[in-house]
Amino acid sequence: MNIQGKTILITGGASGIGLEAAKQFLQQGARVIVTGRNTSKLNTAKQDYPSLVTVCSDVSKEEDAQALYEKVREMGGIDILYNNAGVGVPPVNLGVADNRHLEGAVYEMEVNYFGVIRLNNLFMEMLKSRPEAAIIHTTSILSIVPSVLEATYSASKTALSFYTRSLRSHLDAIGSSVKIFELLPPLVDTDMVADRQDKKISPEKLVRSLIDGLKKDNYVIRVGDSRAIYFLNRLAPAIAYGLVNPKKHYKNIKIP
Repeated sequence: MNIQGKTILITGGASGIGLEAAKQFLQQGARVIVTGRNTSKLNTAKQDYPSLVTVCSDVSKEEDAQALYEKVREMGGIDILYNNAGVGVPPVNLGVADNRHLEGAVYEMEVNYFGVIRLNNLFMEMLKSRPEAAIIHTTSILSIVPSVLEATYSASKTALSFYTRSLRSHLDAIGSSVKIFELLPPLVDTDMVADRQDKKISPEKLVRSLIDGLKKDNYVIRVGDSRAIYFLNRLAPAIAYGLVNPKKHYKNIKIP
């Protein structure tokens, strides 16, 4: 896929993976629109990268999604929709009847899964009308093997991964040229996991792999440990599960 000259919309683009993606897509000659909920972070991103177009928008809210679509349409539309926005709720006492557990799961699904479908539905016809268009979803290594500490987050990313595969097949069946890419990061060094001492990769390295995969039309882009865990899980799932869930993680789970 050619990136130069494309217009790209990145959700969750004011920090972390999204902001790094915006930076590298600009370097590739793309026009980039980023969204986020934090106005202060959006303003800082705009200050650092003046050519960015920033829009304050929450993917979990239907009215925000509709307003975002209208703004983008007025700007001339997009060629690539990068559904990058994601949230993770800190673990609670798993196995315990606790409303916080349900509330966290609902929030994660609303952003990580339903928010993606909402934007895809809004932008699909626009993307279909373009000579070359794509949708990118950021799933996770945890859509391959779940995390004990992040059970509901893992579930939300697994739902997104299954949806991504199905969407790709549906579009292929109707002869659509819209390309569907899935990016599966390992643990990435962002604010979301700043307190974790586990092995991490940089957002810069992750996005370099994403852009390389896009250019080669690799529709499933597994990066770093995600690639190793994918193959290991096929051969020795118990070992893969143990690597994703080392015993040191269990000490953080409170048993009633």
